[in-house]
This record gives sequence, C-alpha cells and structure tokens, in this order.
Amino acid sequence: MGILSWIIFGLIAGVLAKWIMPGRDGGGLILTTLLGIAGAFVGGWIGVRLGFGSVTGFNLGSMITAVIGALVLLFVYRMISRS
Repeated sequence: MGILSWIIFGLIAGVLAKWIMPGRDGGGLILTTLLGIAGAFVGGWIGVRLGFGSVTGFNLGSMITAVIGALVLLFVYRMISRS
C-alpha cells in the first residue's frame, strides 16, 4: 500500500473509532488521522498475536482490525490525558 492509501485508511479508521467512542478530545482531524494510522498498526499487531489476521489492504477485516486498534489507542490517549 502506498503512503497516501495508509493515510486515507487511517482517516477512515480514526473517524469510525471516534464515532464509536465519542467524547471531548482535542486534536481534530490531524489527531484523528494519526490515531487511525497508528490504530491500523496496533490492530494488526494485536490481530497477528491473537491469530485473527492482520491489516493486509482495503477490505472489511482490515478495517475492523484497524478500528479496534484505533479504539485501543483512543482509550489509552484518554487515560493519559486525564492525568
């Protein structure tokens, strides 16, 4: 996948994660995109470790994995930012 594809994929995953777990977070579009991109990596890593698969391209399984990773990162971000 090209870098532009990862950015678009990350944006979609980040927006879906914020939609699933709404809240008052700062950062806007940039943080949402970075959260989604990092979530794709974290979700892929977790998926491989648990035997569910990885982020392999634009498909439903990869999107679900990326959104789960973004949700994990969003949760951690909220815990850190509260301190």
